[in-house]
Amino acid sequence: MSKTKSRPVEVGTKLYDPNDVIKDGLEEELDSYTRAAVSKIRFKLIIKPAVISFIALIVSFFIDVSAVPFFGNVTFDLAKSLFPGWEPPTTAFEPYTFWWLPVISYALFLFISFISYSKLKIEIIRTPATETIDRLIQAATSVIDSMATALPLIGAAILLVSIRLGEEIFLGLSVPFEIKALIVLAIGKLFEPVLDQLGVEFQNVVNHVKDIREKYFSRIQIENSKAMLKQMSPQGIGSAKVQMSSEEMAQYKNLVEHTAKLSGVMLKNFASIQEILDKLSNSQPISSENMREMSSLADSITQASNSLTDERTLSGLKHLEAIVKK
Repeated sequence: MSKTKSRPVEVGTKLYDPNDVIKDGLEEELDSYTRAAVSKIRFKLIIKPAVISFIALIVSFFIDVSAVPFFGNVTFDLAKSLFPGWEPPTTAFEPYTFWWLPVISYALFLFISFISYSKLKIEIIRTPATETIDRLIQAATSVIDSMATALPLIGAAILLVSIRLGEEIFLGLSVPFEIKALIVLAIGKLFEPVLDQLGVEFQNVVNHVKDIREKYFSRIQIENSKAMLKQMSPQGIGSAKVQMSSEEMAQYKNLVEHTAKLSGVMLKNFASIQEILDKLSNSQPISSENMREMSSLADSITQASNSLTDERTLSGLKHLEAIVKK
């Protein structure tokens, strides 16, 4: 099939060629807008969605069985304030301090978010597409969620092992680690709005790029259509004789009619395909048991049809028919 070259249409004194429009006008406009919009997106926009997870990080200092920096033995102090007559138990060992585990985890979450932010800036400038945003945000969310979920599972394993190792290992190492691991899990879940906010900001840029592209093509299509109608009209025939011959006018008219008919046929085909896909998606899958039943039914039908050709079967059926009539 030969490829037809797009023909420029004259509007006033300006010719609009679709290839030139895409290359010179549209791409330059989209590229300049994308670069300007992406440069306005700052990493500090995560401050608001990160407030909840940061509060959980502060709370982690007050949930501990050992002493923490600047606050001391917070858990015992809270217990004394709630129950004035309570006395802390005397133990011969000091539990290991894991106050730093949520802090390091939170810093790592921020670092992963910054890496995703940097990749999004590069990828959106290169190819502004929703699929790019979803892929990068889902990758970062999966990494953070995996890390936050793995720590409590590791802590549970250590907890089970330490039961046989004695009270010192159980209460001094396993329990403090499991407490902080559960807090890291909560912080990781509360940190997800940060990545969602990054995705929303870059998605706004992608949506605006799509709007610009659609409006651009719509404007060019409307202007070209107006020019074609003007040249095909009786008033325009006389004034456009120099620019457009009668053969070219007939070709344009045939092209418009053919395009309209082709659009109708394509619409019917798409509707039929969609209807078939809906029926297939709603239909129940054929199981192996159903296949066996259908095969048995086919064998029975075959045997019945073979029996009808037997003379003894036919004579038996005739006698049966005579008995029924009597």
